[in-house]
Amino acid sequence: MCGRFTLTTDLERLEERFSVHAASLSYAPRYNIAPNQPVLAVIAAAERRIGFLRWGLIPPWAKDASVGDRLINARAETVAEKPSFRRALQKRRCLVLADGFYEWKKEGKRKTPMYITLKDHAPFGFAGLWETWRDPSGETIHSCTIITTTPNCLVESIHTRMPVILSREQESLWLDRTVEDPAVLTAVLVPYPAEAMDAYAVSPLVNSPTNDTPACIVPVE
Repeated sequence: MCGRFTLTTDLERLEERFSVHAASLSYAPRYNIAPNQPVLAVIAAAERRIGFLRWGLIPPWAKDASVGDRLINARAETVAEKPSFRRALQKRRCLVLADGFYEWKKEGKRKTPMYITLKDHAPFGFAGLWETWRDPSGETIHSCTIITTTPNCLVESIHTRMPVILSREQESLWLDRTVEDPAVLTAVLVPYPAEAMDAYAVSPLVNSPTNDTPACIVPVE
């Protein structure tokens, strides 16, 4: 599962890294992003577009938006089969931008929040799916989910799942709207190399999504 993450990288660096133009966005660093909040994402149209999606995918057929509360993640092993995700896998893929994520390590009755990043602290894209949903009053919500997979050898000591982080080469495939073969797409939904990642314990401050400050990612003993 992936239930919290960060995006603290400055906007100019994100524009350069993901080949997008984001000058009109209202953007601020986030240290504790939680479900049902806006997340910054890149989708492919005629060209790459960047904007905010609500975290928690609401399928077009949903009767109400609360369905999204249960669909913050999609499992790589079943994403091509589940009715909530299979059409989006073919037609509506995105990169959810991040530069770290949290998981809680269980040690007896204690849960220690761990912050997991790339060793070079570079921003990256989670493999995501997005949808558009309209409620009976006509309100439109653009929402997304983050795909998870089995953990690599670093994350497996912390949690049984990890979000899919795509390499730059995989990002191009993921955003290519001409690719619709589920077998081709699910082939890239694999654990990111453990040797390129780092993890350390952080403050219990991150347990509450109301705490969204740099203190959330400061290492603790």
